Amino acid sequence: MSLREEFLLDPEIAFLNHGFVGATPRAVFEANLARQREFERQPVDFISRFATQRLAEARASLAAYVDADADDLVFTTNGTVGLNMVARSLELGPGDELLMTDHEHGGIVRLFQFLAVRRGFTLVTHKVPLPVTTHADFVEHLLSGVTDRTRAILISHMTAPSALVLPVAEVCRRARALGIVTVVDGAHGPGQLPLSLRVIDPDFYVGILHKWLCAPKTCAFLYVRRDRQEALDPLVVSWGWRPDQPGASRFIDENEWQGSRDLSPFLTVPDAIAFQQAHDWGAVRARCRDLAASA
Repeated sequence: MSLREEFLLDPEIAFLNHGFVGATPRAVFEANLARQREFERQPVDFISRFATQRLAEARASLAAYVDADADDLVFTTNGTVGLNMVARSLELGPGDELLMTDHEHGGIVRLFQFLAVRRGFTLVTHKVPLPVTTHADFVEHLLSGVTDRTRAILISHMTAPSALVLPVAEVCRRARALGIVTVVDGAHGPGQLPLSLRVIDPDFYVGILHKWLCAPKTCAFLYVRRDRQEALDPLVVSWGWRPDQPGASRFIDENEWQGSRDLSPFLTVPDAIAFQQAHDWGAVRARCRDLAASA
């Protein structure tokens, strides 16, 4: 079977917009379906008796893939939800500034515009000079927009409108030295770029798994640096807040349990990772890049 035949895509089209919503391979799709069937056989047991351990196993697999500690990751349904979790927890108010580039995703820009109106802080949009010459020049140019009122920086790992890969690790390092919180929109990172959250070392990173990693819809993750986890308010408050039987991580307790929802996509993340590893995804990415360049 060719790699194309491993997917359920219409054979009459060339599917190019994987960055919007990705396609899921047959094997990964079937693995997700098997978990949904398992859920239907024993709905209550699946959630109340088995979900916590199986989610922990899936997070461990994801943690190895993104080079992070599993207790610093939680699954969420999409990147917008993950960034809402972060944005609504940032302590920004009148007199404060949030610095971002002019290449951020429109939906996320609206999120911060909404909060700026509600809370009274100022959004400062940095215009990225094109063409970008070097990473060092980009960092210096971005940080020239920092003032004594800058409290946070929003930056994409790979920009949605222009596919620029930005030097987020250096931005995070420099920002931390200035006491500035970093929020990395990593929607297009997992599956598209080699990813090490230990190297990037952001305060917050949101990655989507149903785009380039080809996991089932709807599946994403939020990473929060250990020293920032106490400041993160749960977007949905439920049994995980002050639980009767707390786990090892308050961050996991408060943010993993969000009421009834389909957990199957999260549990299938290890299958998506295994599929790409089995098919030498680095070579696949290189082949796709060559095809796009020659089109």
